[in-house]
Amino acid sequence: MTDISNPKTPNPKMSARNVNVYYGEKQAIQNVSIDVDTDNVTAFIGPSGCGKSTFLRTLNRMNDTVASARVTGEITLDGEDIYSSGMDVVQLRARVGMVFQKPNPFPKSIYDNIAYGPRIHGLASSKADLDQIVESSLRRAGLWDEVKDRLKDSGTALSGGQQQRLCIGRAIAVEPEVILMDEPCSALDPIATAKIEELIHALRGRYAIVIVTHNMQQAARVSQRTAFFHLGTLVEYGVTSEIFTNPRELRTKDYITGRYG
Repeated sequence: MTDISNPKTPNPKMSARNVNVYYGEKQAIQNVSIDVDTDNVTAFIGPSGCGKSTFLRTLNRMNDTVASARVTGEITLDGEDIYSSGMDVVQLRARVGMVFQKPNPFPKSIYDNIAYGPRIHGLASSKADLDQIVESSLRRAGLWDEVKDRLKDSGTALSGGQQQRLCIGRAIAVEPEVILMDEPCSALDPIATAKIEELIHALRGRYAIVIVTHNMQQAARVSQRTAFFHLGTLVEYGVTSEIFTNPRELRTKDYITGRYG
């Protein structure tokens, strides 16, 4: 087994060390260690059922919502253990936002979708503050020009691609440090997918971004670091261009060249 750790992450935003995930007796993730930073978009690739989404969900404790799930090992955000008893999970999920596979806007207006988090977390001291947060979040999500004249319309009335950008805007609105994206384009058409990919490029550097994707071309386009998962293990992690052109592990090469997956 080659060394799969990535030596080029001097200031990781999040670090995982020897992470295992169990659902009851079944072990879904085995001994995964990885660093994620703000300068690079990190893609998790691998065949269906390989554990990439399960591992992604450990990074903001979404697995807490599954009664049988148990996580061991250490995951830190700015050096702080996110599984410590003192960690406020609501605050953690504001700092580590999540965008899901299927767009899931709230059944509220476009404005209220964005304003919901800032209201809960007390980020706006006035209506003018809230208006500014809504506008800046929608601008950063690449949606403002399309919806600025219909902020009172329901978020669910938007197209699928617009709904997904609204969900990204909703995550951005609480000023997260990390954004997790679980196959954010799998339900979208090619044009909407291209807009989300452009958005990921635009957000890089401001947030640490991790994207799970089953689309290797997408991983190659949007990420600078790629982690290949197989059967619950992290097989290889490194610079995206190297993973795709010169993988060190035979399993990685076989997956990338289409021998399985």
